[in-house]
Amino acid sequence: MERFSISIEEELLKKFDDFIARHKYPSRSHAIRDFIRDALIEEAIKHNQEVFGTITVIYNHEVKDITDRITHLQHGYLNEIRAAVHVHIDEKNCLETLIVHGKAGVIKNIAKGLKGIKGVKHVKFIMTRVEP
Repeated sequence: MERFSISIEEELLKKFDDFIARHKYPSRSHAIRDFIRDALIEEAIKHNQEVFGTITVIYNHEVKDITDRITHLQHGYLNEIRAAVHVHIDEKNCLETLIVHGKAGVIKNIAKGLKGIKGVKHVKFIMTRVEP
């Protein structure tokens, strides 16, 4: 571990310490490391680097051909979709979570494609990567 110091206004430090307490960080250092990793991951996403992630979709399975359209879209991304988990929410609705790996732009396109399918109610995707 390397040590460094920073200068910060007293009021901002107080707000940061309150944030740390609310989010149960064990220390300021731990929180700052977390923020730095988040910034590096966001930059990697902007630069279309390799990421891992999840795409969660909620849809009405009674909409005509929706499961076929979702499956067809997924088959177009065989190299990026590592796994899929399907859950029946109720008589009409299903939830599907895809575990994905690939270039950030391609992963975004998968999510956009799912959003464009009639009967899809919600799509949420999260991208991350391993940073030192």
